[in-house]
Amino acid sequence: MKMKEVLNFKSCLKPVPDILVSCRGLNGENNALAVEYAGNCSFDPPMVMVGIVPTRYSYKMIQESGVFVVNLVSEELKEKYAYLGSHSGRDESKLDKIDMNIGEGVKVNAPILLDCPVSIECKVVDSIVTGSHEMFVGKVEYIHAKDELVNEDGSIDYNKINFLKFR
Repeated sequence: MKMKEVLNFKSCLKPVPDILVSCRGLNGENNALAVEYAGNCSFDPPMVMVGIVPTRYSYKMIQESGVFVVNLVSEELKEKYAYLGSHSGRDESKLDKIDMNIGEGVKVNAPILLDCPVSIECKVVDSIVTGSHEMFVGKVEYIHAKDELVNEDGSIDYNKINFLKFR
């Protein structure tokens, strides 16, 4: 098999999850944005990381509040995901505009997106600027999942989620 050099490094690790990160400003304003750079970064304790461009409206909210929620996205939310990824909270209340169902975090002061199959509440424990993004490392504080996704042992059956295939 012949191999060829890859010249576009923007997103060389695939697949990447299509997620929505929700957050709340210190003034109580809720927001969410589509995030391409995200992943697990520790199993014990459980931690995830999300990469946010510092010019994004949600960046300051996460930086100041020290919390965020990772919401996994199903195919049924494709239009809402696209909207949240292409509009800014500076211009409008995006979550109200698309009629997203919002709940309250149990352990963190941030909204959970009830339309998503899984929402992961996180507390920022570290961050690192990696060039275009700041990677916020969040310790998992609480996980919400739709009833039908939770196995008897308390784990999530990810095979039951019709994950968004946006890209």
